[in-house]
Amino acid sequence: MASVVPYLIRAYHEWMEDSGFTPHILVDCSKPDVVAPKPFIQQDKIVLNISSDATTSLVINNEAISFKARFDGKSQDIYVPTDAVLTIYTGENGEGMFFENKAKPTDTDKPKKTNLSVLD
Repeated sequence: MASVVPYLIRAYHEWMEDSGFTPHILVDCSKPDVVAPKPFIQQDKIVLNISSDATTSLVINNEAISFKARFDGKSQDIYVPTDAVLTIYTGENGEGMFFENKAKPTDTDKPKKTNLSVLD
């Protein structure tokens, strides 16, 4: 089953922009494949402004958030897998949503079949 997280990120992003708020995401940079400017990462986390005013070529799909943004005056490519997003919130009032982003279940996490039978 597909994760609901990317759908919620897109919905919150749209609602925030339509309401005149500035959407920010808190990213867990310890997750694999995160591409973010290292000087701005603190304690394996970074806050990114993902508003249309702060980004170029913003794409929010089911796998990741990607865009170009300026840091210290230099344009940089940013790539954040959706499972690395810890929260999306407005910069103005902090309203938003936290995500648990648990690891995908493995075969060992699935319930075991039992050898029970129905008796009449």
